[in-house]
Amino acid sequence: MADKEVDQQLVERIQQGDKRAFDLLVTKYQRKLGRLISRFVRDPGDAEDVTQEAFIKAYRALPSFRGESAFYTWLYRIGINTAKNHLLANKRKPPTSTYFDAEESESFEDAGLLHEISTPETELMSKQVVDVVQASLQQLPEDLRSALTLREIEGLSYEEIASVMNCPIGTVRSRIFRAREAVAENLRPLLETSKGNRW
Repeated sequence: MADKEVDQQLVERIQQGDKRAFDLLVTKYQRKLGRLISRFVRDPGDAEDVTQEAFIKAYRALPSFRGESAFYTWLYRIGINTAKNHLLANKRKPPTSTYFDAEESESFEDAGLLHEISTPETELMSKQVVDVVQASLQQLPEDLRSALTLREIEGLSYEEIASVMNCPIGTVRSRIFRAREAVAENLRPLLETSKGNRW
């Protein structure tokens, strides 16, 4: 049974009064939602609180959830909105930087090639690539950074990202393309690639 179908069955059980079914959804998505929210809310304690608040909002809104989108797409949208509301309430702008650890940087296309031969030179090159990617992401406008993060780090489909970001799928494709091009432009000198090649 597909993840979406399992989630939908749990949602239906919750809507019929089974509170334990919600615990299963929280267990399943707490880490992923927490990671997503921490990209907006820097303080770990605040990020934890915002994650909990997002789950509370989701629980309260579940009676009206009709399953038109996947549960986690719906939950991510609630999480992002809760994080943005938290930042506005504390009069802080959404972050202009996003930190990626080494494990996450490997989810970028072709990053596996950086680890084929482990030598001091390749390890240095890997660190430099990660640093350039992080710096490039910090420079991106929030909408481009969010789209790329949801695609490359969270693994969402274009349709799911369009739903989370509440915009047309063509806009999502454009944002991801522009974000990738900006990152590639900054990587070219390091990787010594020509203008026609992205990596």
